Amino acid sequence: MKIYVILSFDGETLENVYVGPDEEKALAFTPADFENCDALFVEIWEDGEKTDDFRLVEDEEDEAELDDLDDEEVGEEQH
Repeated sequence: MKIYVILSFDGETLENVYVGPDEEKALAFTPADFENCDALFVEIWEDGEKTDDFRLVEDEEDEAELDDLDDEEVGEEQH
């Protein structure tokens, strides 16, 4: 079973703000959901070992850039 650990970073310290098996819930959090939170990080644990970790980013600019890249890739495939 995978366990998702969400860590809130305030510029100096990390604090566990969610630990549980619900991937959808874990990945839906944003820094605005927590007091004094500058960034959120995710750790994924399976069978007692950390299998992945990354920063949880929700930024409209980043999403727009990803959409642009997807459109470019589709255009290249059609040629």
